[in-house]
Amino acid sequence: MADVRDVEEPRSRLRRAVCPVPRIGFVAALLCALLAILSGLGHRWGWWDFGTGFLILRWAVYGALAAAAVSLLGVVLAPLGRSWGTFFPAFLGLIVALATVWVPWSQIQGAEAAPPIHDITTDPADPPRFSAILPLRQGAPDPATYGGPAVAALQAKAYPGVQPAVFRLPLDDVFRQALKVAHRMGWDVVAAVPARGRIEATATTFWYGFKDDVVVRLTPVTGGTRVDLRSVSRVGRSDLGANARRIEGFLKQLRARLAATPGSPTRPPTG
Repeated sequence: MADVRDVEEPRSRLRRAVCPVPRIGFVAALLCALLAILSGLGHRWGWWDFGTGFLILRWAVYGALAAAAVSLLGVVLAPLGRSWGTFFPAFLGLIVALATVWVPWSQIQGAEAAPPIHDITTDPADPPRFSAILPLRQGAPDPATYGGPAVAALQAKAYPGVQPAVFRLPLDDVFRQALKVAHRMGWDVVAAVPARGRIEATATTFWYGFKDDVVVRLTPVTGGTRVDLRSVSRVGRSDLGANARRIEGFLKQLRARLAATPGSPTRPPTG
């Protein structure tokens, strides 16, 4: 019996020592994840500016790294102390902490891969111009004027798929469907002028609530209607590819809506 007690006593002490570790790691991981989420939502809700939001996110990541280390320690110690009840919270804390770190890390990787531009258009030679949205952009760090050949060259290299579309349908028919797509994508439509073939809208990102402005230009061409878009961020040197994805997503949905209409297949731009 003495030998059994000699073995069980150290295990009991180790079990008691292990018990608080997973809980500490799990709670810390949850708090850091919540802080990371609020860093963006707080900016979206007007609680603080985006600089403060990024600072909060940075410290949330630092805290999540510490929480991951504590949770990993709990994962390792739980089997040694035969404290299997603490293994699950330690493992869950590790997953939550790593996810909190991974999301901003993936954004940073995307920023490094994306070109330092935030103004994307299907027509760099003659980009669609804003009109009704200009008053809303007053005070925005990023201008509404196009950056010219330098920006066009960076876009062509990074986003070769951003091209205009031509539909073999009258402008009015395409305009109606384009407006429906804009609403379907959750954009705040600021202006819709069928006579000029122009739609202006603002798209808001989910997490930080950043505002990106979009203008859709429809032009009659031989046998159909040409659709051009331009999407411009209000804040940020690089858009992480968001504006290009937005344009491509819009045209994809527009093609799908017009596909069932007789005589609507797209064809290459006529110039």
